[in-house]
Amino acid sequence: MAEANPPTPPKALVSAIARLLRPLVRLLIAKGLGLPALIDMLKEVYVSVAEEDFPTPGKKQTDSRISVLTGVHRKDVKRLRNVKPEEFVAPRSIGLGPLVVARWLSTAATIDANGQPLPLPRQAESPTGPSFDALVAGVSTDIRPRALLDEWLRLGVARIDAQGRVVLNQAAFVPEKGFDEKAFYLGRNVHDHLAAAGNNLLGLGNPTLERSVHYTGLTEESAKVVMEAAERLGMQSLLAINRLALELADKDQDKAEATRRLNFGLYLYDGPTTLNGPNGGDAVK
Repeated sequence: MAEANPPTPPKALVSAIARLLRPLVRLLIAKGLGLPALIDMLKEVYVSVAEEDFPTPGKKQTDSRISVLTGVHRKDVKRLRNVKPEEFVAPRSIGLGPLVVARWLSTAATIDANGQPLPLPRQAESPTGPSFDALVAGVSTDIRPRALLDEWLRLGVARIDAQGRVVLNQAAFVPEKGFDEKAFYLGRNVHDHLAAAGNNLLGLGNPTLERSVHYTGLTEESAKVVMEAAERLGMQSLLAINRLALELADKDQDKAEATRRLNFGLYLYDGPTTLNGPNGGDAVK
């Protein structure tokens, strides 16, 4: 008996996937990751997702069924099911850095009246005064503050001012120079954004926040005004969410039911208003 033809995917979805792939492919080409390597990676991901997210209730998942679901040859399915996927882990500098910045941005003694991070001396100037060393020690005693500071200086996260104080370059943990750190955030943040949008499209669970404001036909000067406003207002939102989440995380510490992960982010794209242009801009109709 002949197998039924696979369903035709929605045209709107195919068009959307082709569009979102453009910036990814541009990045891959720029970093020397060609199509053969991407195909091998896609096969592994297809097999893993099919096995984990599309089980048959009451039945054992088979190589044949995964092959039918994914289009990956059964020989490859068998091989890939025995391959342990590479673990997605944060670089060492990211493990502690964001926690320290989160504390810096949510402690009354280390922020100004507008919620912006104050420059901190390396060591406290008074017994109760704030300092960078005390801030780090309050988060973890496993890493020396000097070692973390050296890493931040290397990544461009912080700088030392004329008074010898530690100054955050931005009100967030944003590495300016570390490629591994930036690649980690690419994998985490774009994954979470795409997962939220995908779940909404599939109707899985309650709809989650996934919104944007987009305009075309702006001059460079107008775009700059909007970008500056987005940076200012967006950081206000991030700082407010950070303070709330950190307060609740402290209350939830050591609770058995504390198993949820949240990622609230911002992005801003600025490019030409041409369809599929050099930066994948939007078309003006």
